[in-house]
Amino acid sequence: MPLALYALAAGAFGIGTTEFVIMGLLLQVGRDLHVDIAAAGLLISGYALGVFVGAPLLTVASGRLPRKTVLLGLMAIFTLGNLACALAPDYGWLMAARVVTSLAHGTFFGVSSVVAAGLVAPDRRASAISLMFTGLTLATLLGVPVGTWLGHLAGWRATFLAVAAIGVAALIVIAALVPAHDARHEALPLRTELRAVAQPAVLLGLATTVLGFAGVFTVFTYVQPLLTRVSGYADAAVSPILLLVGVGLVLGNLLGGRAADRRLAPALVGTLLALAATLVFTGVALHARLPAVLAMLLFGIAAFATVAPLQLWVLQKAAGAPNLASSLNIGAFNLGNALGAWLGGTVIERGAGLAVVPYAGALVTLAGAAVAMAGLRAARPAPARLAACER
Repeated sequence: MPLALYALAAGAFGIGTTEFVIMGLLLQVGRDLHVDIAAAGLLISGYALGVFVGAPLLTVASGRLPRKTVLLGLMAIFTLGNLACALAPDYGWLMAARVVTSLAHGTFFGVSSVVAAGLVAPDRRASAISLMFTGLTLATLLGVPVGTWLGHLAGWRATFLAVAAIGVAALIVIAALVPAHDARHEALPLRTELRAVAQPAVLLGLATTVLGFAGVFTVFTYVQPLLTRVSGYADAAVSPILLLVGVGLVLGNLLGGRAADRRLAPALVGTLLALAATLVFTGVALHARLPAVLAMLLFGIAAFATVAPLQLWVLQKAAGAPNLASSLNIGAFNLGNALGAWLGGTVIERGAGLAVVPYAGALVTLAGAAVAMAGLRAARPAPARLAACER
């Protein structure tokens, strides 16, 4: 594989780390900035909404620019945004800095996927894209636990400074290794792309992504207080448990991809139902320490097992606009993140308590499975439906 792919993976590692690491630092951020847990959780919602809005807009706006130029500009935004997070004097500034940082997220992954595919022979494109996304899975496996540990040791601002340093390193290696004349594509008219993504099966697929992944972040946003205040673990134990969650995320990503390659429709619905069941189990298991650890591993596996089927469904049904569809679905994942963080915070604020949060996540994931079933029906070819009627 070309070295340029590893440069792209470095950028993906930094972006994945800054997105997820805040979840292990919510209590520290809340205490330092004098806000409650629910308000601190909105820092995740703000980031996710920034991705949701920024991904399609920046993808369309930068469509005619050289892709290497776009990648370098996005990593510059990412680096400056994390530096601003580290220096934020209050909650409002930190929220604004998180939103600015998020603007790089969706478009980076969309453009990097195209660049990665253009760096290798046609029969190796899936492997190239997978290698680029390895940076994201390594962020959950290594970046988040290490960033959480650093935040507990030296303060949450030190974590954001470290992520900004990763951004500088990624900027340098992308500038040095990614070729300036990467594979090009003919820009499609915006009207054509919008028509492709406006199909009912695609829109229902995007809605499935939002609801299905909202269940993940209903729990993941508040994983630190769940482990410390419900399961009874000390703050120092959160990082090792997050490492275990990261192992689960990597395993789930591989399992979900293989399942989607075999039979996409059953994988789409099946992984969502498995996630809902796992969230219910998590709600029960969190009340004891050892079962809580097992629940976190299973939660990680179930959470990312949904990613490949959700992404592949939208890409297949919007074949005429892969770039825009990919960006929109990345935005949909992050809208689900925001919805989940808001839902978990609302459950806590309304007095239901932290222990109820996993059950709320299970309900919203079940809603996503129901929408997925509707999307499967909408995607059935018209001739097949007509033949069924004739029979």
